[in-house]
Amino acid sequence: MFENLTPGQEIETTVVAVNGETIFIDLNAKSEGVVNAAEFSDENGVCSVKEGDKIKVFFMGEIRGELKFTARIKGEDADSSMIENAFSSRIPVDGHVEKEIKGGYEVKIGGNRAFCPFSQMGGRHKEENETFVGKTLPFIITEYKEGGKNILVSNRAVLEAERAEHIVTLSKKVTEGAVVEGTVKSLQSFGAFVDVDGFQTLLPVSEISFERVNDISTVLSVGQKITAKVLRADWEHERVSISMKALAQDPWSSVSKKFKAGDKFDGTISRIADFGLFISVDKGVDGLVHVSTLKDVDRNTNLKKKFKVGNTLSVVIKEIDAENKRISLVPATSVEQDNSASSYINSQDDGETYNPFAALLKK
Repeated sequence: MFENLTPGQEIETTVVAVNGETIFIDLNAKSEGVVNAAEFSDENGVCSVKEGDKIKVFFMGEIRGELKFTARIKGEDADSSMIENAFSSRIPVDGHVEKEIKGGYEVKIGGNRAFCPFSQMGGRHKEENETFVGKTLPFIITEYKEGGKNILVSNRAVLEAERAEHIVTLSKKVTEGAVVEGTVKSLQSFGAFVDVDGFQTLLPVSEISFERVNDISTVLSVGQKITAKVLRADWEHERVSISMKALAQDPWSSVSKKFKAGDKFDGTISRIADFGLFISVDKGVDGLVHVSTLKDVDRNTNLKKKFKVGNTLSVVIKEIDAENKRISLVPATSVEQDNSASSYINSQDDGETYNPFAALLKK
């Protein structure tokens, strides 16, 4: 039961009914509280709350026998006493940004003029060329002096409070292991920032796919909708990382069924290291040709000068260790060379003419 309410006190309660211009809220008392429905309505007058919804409001006082509450004070309705009350109780109040002046903005609240510094306008992530002049925005009054002649306000304080509340809600839903949907906001060399319910998460480039991604723009684009799994959720430091790869089938799970030792193929060099060449065996699966098995190569050879990523190399699978995700490869004659030799052998006549080279290859 809400007893002995004081002006400016914030409460969380339940909507009992929405009737025309009035929202009735439950106070667990003999009377109900009332809120102006316009505070929860959009520009078309559609109310965003309904019976049973939970809302947070501030107590304004008893007016003509009714217990009045507000989500924030409408600037055009604010007189000096309401503004002073909003200051002492930290109740958000709407203000109209009149113009930009030295150091900040002039804001009109009711019949009063206030000052909002540049640093206190907008959230922590300001959009480039974002304009505030001409807009009606919510503010917290941080200073109220000289009977209202000197008023300092902050829009950022309101946004930060809303963000903190949003973070608490998200932290209960966006947990490690949860599957979320998001929108790609920007691409970086190390990954992508993805908006998940208004919060920017990080999708590392290594977590996009089992295949190696060299150019992130070839697989993702700004505005793209994705589904991913939450890898880590550090809400204390507001850092969340996600993975698309975690929801895909690991190609290594079927390697032993698709390949075996002795298989020969022409593969593409996907990466070059000091100790050898990585060859693409399948999508998301690379095998290693160790430097010690390469011809005309020693420990002083610069492999990156002798081989190029994207070049083709004929190899034979020496060993498969699917559990540890390792495939050992060795160089081999090319498939094209094998086919040419086979064609040559098959074209030889076993009759009168004896070809010692063909006979040797057939052994």
